[in-house]
Amino acid sequence: MTFNSIVFLFCFLPLALALHTAAPAPAKNAVLLCESVVFFCWGGVTYLPLALALVAVHYAAGLVLARPNAAPALRRGVLVGAIVISAAVLGWFKYYGFVAGLLKSIAGGMFGGLSLKAALPLGISYYTFKLIGYTADVYTGKTEAERDPVAFAAYVLTFPQLTIGPIVPYREMRAELHDPAHRCTLTKAETGAELFVFGLAKKVILADGIGALWQGIIGAGGVGLANASTPLAWLGIVAYSFQLYFDFAGFSEMSNGISAMLGFTCAPNFNYPYISASVTEFWRRWHISLSSWFRDYIYIPLGGNRRGLRRQLLNMLAVWLLTGIWHGSEWNFIAWGLYYFVLLTLEKSFLLPYLKKGRVWPHIYTLLCVVVGWALFTANAAGAPLGLLLGRMFLPRGGVSALYFVRSYGVTLALCGVCSTPLPGTLWARLRGRTLPRLLLFGALMVLCLAFVVGASSQTALYANF
Repeated sequence: MTFNSIVFLFCFLPLALALHTAAPAPAKNAVLLCESVVFFCWGGVTYLPLALALVAVHYAAGLVLARPNAAPALRRGVLVGAIVISAAVLGWFKYYGFVAGLLKSIAGGMFGGLSLKAALPLGISYYTFKLIGYTADVYTGKTEAERDPVAFAAYVLTFPQLTIGPIVPYREMRAELHDPAHRCTLTKAETGAELFVFGLAKKVILADGIGALWQGIIGAGGVGLANASTPLAWLGIVAYSFQLYFDFAGFSEMSNGISAMLGFTCAPNFNYPYISASVTEFWRRWHISLSSWFRDYIYIPLGGNRRGLRRQLLNMLAVWLLTGIWHGSEWNFIAWGLYYFVLLTLEKSFLLPYLKKGRVWPHIYTLLCVVVGWALFTANAAGAPLGLLLGRMFLPRGGVSALYFVRSYGVTLALCGVCSTPLPGTLWARLRGRTLPRLLLFGALMVLCLAFVVGASSQTALYANF
């Protein structure tokens, strides 16, 4: 069940909001937990015991770490044990097939019976990182341990953040978790409704609309990447870049919107990344919660930039290898992570001062680097093998012209370009205080989104696969 599905929009969400609003304050966390369990189990109950077991492990770990007389060795052991358990579970489900494939290719006779498939439990990439972050924060004293198991489970499994994040630290939700009587306000509800509808528009109008261009090249019944000209290959990757951004940013806004309607204020997960003037800036604006998690729980604990340039670069290498691996168990994701490590190393070593002096060319450089990065990211998807995709992009070839696709998708491309900037948000902010125009525009956008939802044949969320 995705946020842009009919059953979610017309059944689950209205009922969930109504029950949570009507529930007395002491029961709100319990209601939220029950709703999240139903959402989790919508596609099956198989992995619910696993999720609850991991919640129990980290809940117990937090209680032990919070003991004032706990021995340092015990605290370290509990922290490491909880992290190892969660990391092992995540690694098993996400990387079993990759490792099995490697073993088969190296020694097929010994490992020929290994299956290459393992189903990925719903949300495990996101709630595992929330659990690890919570336990690490309790260990370092950044937050108090949660003693209410219902509140803790509601935080970990809260349905707005379950399938696609963002990875919100417990310390940022603790106060509102413990103030159910006052966390739901009319202002938050209004803000949440706006965020949700704007996010839904990004997904169903922009992401799905421009995604059809890329699928028209590589999808079943498309022209085929092997038949595409070099300009068409580049146009397709630009379209995919827009699709990925509006899909993920749209779902993140919907998540934050639902959270706000439930009384939780969550920081934005995207901040117009395509207007960045350096790759360094891009990663401060893209998937902010994941970048912050790797900074707080990997980069800084390894020493950050406090131990000289060599150690800093080694720490960056570790972070970007893990970032690539987190996204998937394929070689192209590892290559994608290393690609950004190289770019960020170049910028940190000498390029950033020049980028800060430029005006236009830094933005062009950044967009070019990012688009090439997304080519690596999506490579080996069905219809887009890595060698063929990069060959079509960088070795000029003739083939199917890009002109037809430009004519067909020109308006959508232009709209995506404009909506990648702060301009629409600025225009919307100027209407603040003008109630009638805002209501009319908001209502029209909501009706348009629902029309797209009802007429859609696909309800996927790209980043739910990671």
